Amino acid sequence: MKLITEVALPDYPFRLDHRIPQMLMGSCFTENIGRQLERYRFQVSINPFGVTYNPLSVQKGLEVLMEKPGYEEQDLNFHKDLWFSFDHYTGFSSPDREEVLGKINRSLDSAKEILKNAATLILTWGTSWVYSYNPTGQVVCNCHKIPAKEFTRFQLSPGDIVGAYTSLLPKLFEFNSRLKVIYTVSPVRHWKDGAHGNQLSKASLLLAGEELQNKFPDQLFYFPSYEIVMDELRDYRFYAQDMLHTSDQTTAYIWEKFLQVLISESSAEMIRDLEPLLKMLEHRPSQTGTLAHRDMEEKLQEKRRYLKTKYSELNWDDI
Repeated sequence: MKLITEVALPDYPFRLDHRIPQMLMGSCFTENIGRQLERYRFQVSINPFGVTYNPLSVQKGLEVLMEKPGYEEQDLNFHKDLWFSFDHYTGFSSPDREEVLGKINRSLDSAKEILKNAATLILTWGTSWVYSYNPTGQVVCNCHKIPAKEFTRFQLSPGDIVGAYTSLLPKLFEFNSRLKVIYTVSPVRHWKDGAHGNQLSKASLLLAGEELQNKFPDQLFYFPSYEIVMDELRDYRFYAQDMLHTSDQTTAYIWEKFLQVLISESSAEMIRDLEPLLKMLEHRPSQTGTLAHRDMEEKLQEKRRYLKTKYSELNWDDI
């Protein structure tokens, strides 16, 4: 007896491999998938500007990675004792201006190299609502707790998003000719405008993505994370306590779907091999120095030596 309407997954003409870099940018859902890839030692850059919810800020970040040598003092703003960049989220802010520039430019330099060599760019759009800073008209990644009256809030139409990415994507594919882009719409609900407003916002993202996919059919692909949560997991038990963000169980479920259709056979084997070792390392024994603990340590080191030989290309520094 079938109890769910299972979402059909696309047949992608490529796969992600742990030996080739990958980049992920967008909303907090990007972080969820990115941390899974990172856990299994894929070469990844995850949100080099921090969590980014709207398509225009994601676009701006990618243009910066391709075109901007680095951030300078004039690129920063100052509010309530903190230096910050409107292109970045609050994790880059600090009372020390040089510290901010250092963090921003280190992240920028690292991400530039990944984007140049990446096989896949995964983008997650969270909302079609944006905030523009009134003194400059700049669409911001984060408002940094500046009073709302300093911003104009408006919703992007599908045409706005299509126009921005019709300009962006050819530059990306020239910058990295082998790049494939996977876009997805975050299942995290933005409740500021209510249930109907959230659906309208997601609809703009979905419609824009569909039109762009028709324009770039060989380079742009959709992963249906939004539909998986809405249709296969239509129950509040798959959400966190705020009933808006997805739970760890939901992230694990979507990761399994992602793994099925987007990870190469060799990398899937590597994931299966690494999982027991990673679980052993994540286990915190209540007693150390016992015979059982020494036995476990010997097994762990034996497994580590075997896998280090088998997957010598991985970074083993913290394993």
